[in-house]
Amino acid sequence: MGAKIQGAGSDIIQIEGVKKLKDVSYNIMPDRIETGTFLCMAAMTGGHILTKGVNPNHITPVIHKLEETGCTLKIEKNTIELQSPKKLKAVDIKTMPYPGFPTDMQSIFTSLLTISKGTSIIVENLFENRYKYTQELIRMGAKIEVEGKTAILKGVRKLYGTTVKATDLRGGAALVMAGIVAKGTTKVENIEYILRGYEKFEEKLNKLGVEIKMNKN
Repeated sequence: MGAKIQGAGSDIIQIEGVKKLKDVSYNIMPDRIETGTFLCMAAMTGGHILTKGVNPNHITPVIHKLEETGCTLKIEKNTIELQSPKKLKAVDIKTMPYPGFPTDMQSIFTSLLTISKGTSIIVENLFENRYKYTQELIRMGAKIEVEGKTAILKGVRKLYGTTVKATDLRGGAALVMAGIVAKGTTKVENIEYILRGYEKFEEKLNKLGVEIKMNKN
């Protein structure tokens, strides 16, 4: 656009003002965490999904972990198709800076692993206190023990619907995921967290066959 900027990738960014910027055409990159969320939802529900307009290279670690759980993925340039197995397998995860496993997918994957076969170990290396949502999953029947930055999950056969509270954006999405597969009705409160990160969340889930109603009042 004609801007004069130096220092990309360093601690100091230096900008020199210009009289005018030129117009350009730019495509905003797809949201890798939203892509990962919907793939995990399909995997958790025993479903089949085709995501379009995505960049598979942005979520390579997520794809690998989904394959470890037993999911079958067909990857094209801008699409990812997932078919879930009859039973998910437990996997271990360590969050890392990009291009490692994203911390924003930690809670999403934890929700998925609550009903996997076996024991999974999650290590959160980037942020403290990011396991608050696990207490809500435990109220739904999940078996999770948190020790510092590590969470140990033992897969259960069923989760049970109840009223839970979202404590953050991704943790809230994880609770919605759990509610989709839980026996009975799940009510997720504090949805303002979730709506910060997912556009037309209710509409997209309805298209996938989820019975969900949103009350924004």
